[in-house]
Amino acid sequence: MPIQNFETGDADAMKEEAAARSAMPARTGLQGRLDGIRATRTGALTLKIVIGVIGAVMVGGGLIMVPFPGPGWLVVFAGLAVLATEFHWAHKVLEFGKRTLHAWTEWYKRQGWTIRILVLVVTVAAAAVIVYFGMRTVGIDLLEWGRKLL
Repeated sequence: MPIQNFETGDADAMKEEAAARSAMPARTGLQGRLDGIRATRTGALTLKIVIGVIGAVMVGGGLIMVPFPGPGWLVVFAGLAVLATEFHWAHKVLEFGKRTLHAWTEWYKRQGWTIRILVLVVTVAAAAVIVYFGMRTVGIDLLEWGRKLL
């Protein structure tokens, strides 16, 4: 059978046959495709570069968005998840971030209403100050604009 596949040039059948004989089951979907790319040196290096650039852009963009209201931290975590597909250090940073976020959430749940309201007020005040000064850097004074409306 392998000789027949070799003669006809049916590479997919040969791959399936080799996977069936191997101890590890072949992965399908995206993981199977990535494994195929990683099978060659050039493919592995290219994949690392592409994943590195995409992940770095996502993390950088997320960090720029963090001070502003919106999904900044979500984009940072998504970028780390992309980087973690190829880089072990990113996986470790992502796991640390998830543990820290979980610890913070559990601490926050245990607090009374006074602390919860205080955290909310501080968060809203910090966001307002950041947005105000962020808008001033582009030449928009929100306080002056608000005075004109009143």
